[in-house]
Amino acid sequence: MLPLLLLLLAAAHGLANLTYVPTLASTPLGGLTTTSTFVLEQPRCVFTELQDDAVIWLVVAIPEAVENFDNSMGPGTPERAFQNFPDRAHAYMTLNTTILNYPCPKPPGEITVLRVGSETSCIKDKTRPTCNGPLPSPGPYRVKFLALDGSKPVAETAWSEPITLRTAQPLGSIPATGSGHSAGMIALTSIVSILFAILLAGLVAMLGFWGSDTYGGSSTFSKPEAVTVRRYNTHHAYDQPAARL
Repeated sequence: MLPLLLLLLAAAHGLANLTYVPTLASTPLGGLTTTSTFVLEQPRCVFTELQDDAVIWLVVAIPEAVENFDNSMGPGTPERAFQNFPDRAHAYMTLNTTILNYPCPKPPGEITVLRVGSETSCIKDKTRPTCNGPLPSPGPYRVKFLALDGSKPVAETAWSEPITLRTAQPLGSIPATGSGHSAGMIALTSIVSILFAILLAGLVAMLGFWGSDTYGGSSTFSKPEAVTVRRYNTHHAYDQPAARL
């Protein structure tokens, strides 16, 4: 009953329900989902009937919030603040821009994507409730685009299919590339190799010390003292005439 009531209220307020379904980007760059982010295609050529000053928001929600989602809770309220997601706020609104930033048609060769969860500086900053912060868990999450004219919702897309992020794997569960050895075995082998290298370096240094000490001992002969041999002229010992008697 409540979802039907919300649809009737949307129709009464002139809310345009667009058939566009947000999808993950098809770019070949990779990294469409990480452990805390995902990449969407920009909604080009979707909000074609909007006024230029209408603001388009991305709504990120847990699946349980989709059925009874209330568009009247605007961005910046506690119910739509990133810092309260997902415990006290089951959805938050971020990445606001105008239709001028989603030109139609798309220029050739231009990468037209939105990375959800790329801001880290405002995770706990309650003065920025529309922070595009990292997603707190693998999800799943569902998203839609909602256009506001002031505080009045004027157009919305359909909800996306559930988007599940990657889950970080423990180190020991990652197999080694090109072999059947585990990461733990590789780590153990690395530690043993480092210890062996340290031991070998110590042995080489010790041998070098001993060698230099031995060489130094054999080369320290004392210089022999010069021996001076004086030559005496023994002229008194030459043959002399016989003493006269």
